[in-house]
Amino acid sequence: MILDLKDLTTSEKQYYLQHVVAPRPVCFASTIDKAGNVNLSPFSFFNLFSSHPPIVIFSPARRIRDNTTKHTLENVMEVPEVVINIVTYEMVHQVSLSSCEFPREVNEFAKAGFTEEPATLVKPPMVKESKVKLECKVIEIKPLGSEGGAGNLVICEVLRMHIDDGLLDENRKMDQRKLHHIARLGADWYCKVDETNLFHVQKPNTELGIGIDALPESIRNSKILSGNNLGQLANVKELPVIEPSFDDPHLKNIIQYYSVDPDEMEKELHLYAKKLLDEGKVLEAWQVLLCAA
Repeated sequence: MILDLKDLTTSEKQYYLQHVVAPRPVCFASTIDKAGNVNLSPFSFFNLFSSHPPIVIFSPARRIRDNTTKHTLENVMEVPEVVINIVTYEMVHQVSLSSCEFPREVNEFAKAGFTEEPATLVKPPMVKESKVKLECKVIEIKPLGSEGGAGNLVICEVLRMHIDDGLLDENRKMDQRKLHHIARLGADWYCKVDETNLFHVQKPNTELGIGIDALPESIRNSKILSGNNLGQLANVKELPVIEPSFDDPHLKNIIQYYSVDPDEMEKELHLYAKKLLDEGKVLEAWQVLLCAA
């Protein structure tokens, strides 16, 4: 299927874009107007864009059905401050409830059952139940259009962070396994981040990786190793050599039983190397593959 977005309705554009540009972190924004009315609302058009200065951006879009703007946008225009409360799985249904289009004078803290906690640098309150809060000043609001569906980039500088001590490890560093983020997908779909779906990806070396094009042809054209596996192998700074001290009983068995058939032995070596790579054992996988070269 090929879609030309100029031929789609605004709702159709939103439907497809929100399904494929995902998962998206959720900004749970608390704001306040000049009269002191507090608003609390989630936005999945949100991300980090700079560390120095520390800038996050979220986008309250104009409503598609009637081209009206959201109370959050109106509030930050009056009082250019916001607290961005990070959403975790434990609070996702309450957060969803707060997205109802309550009248302006209705406080979503009360409707969604959250507790107001005074911020330290800005006027809007924080969500006490959120495990991470970002106090921000709004430095710019950039409209992206004037029709329904048009976003409004609220560019925020983070002034202060509040982090629950329970998210820290023994070195006072963030333990990613303890912060169960949620993220938005398309339609009514969400996803949850926890230990069951976390994995490490080794960053490229400061010394450049050799690249997939530098892999031996038999490895590069393997029908067993995946693109991810090749990426792991190609991240080494130089082509490895056989280490005489490498001792692996399973490798010895493969060589012993399949040496009479080189093609079958290469297949078994690649299968074993793939298993090692899927376990993150790159150097061991290289030693196995070198036996097939």
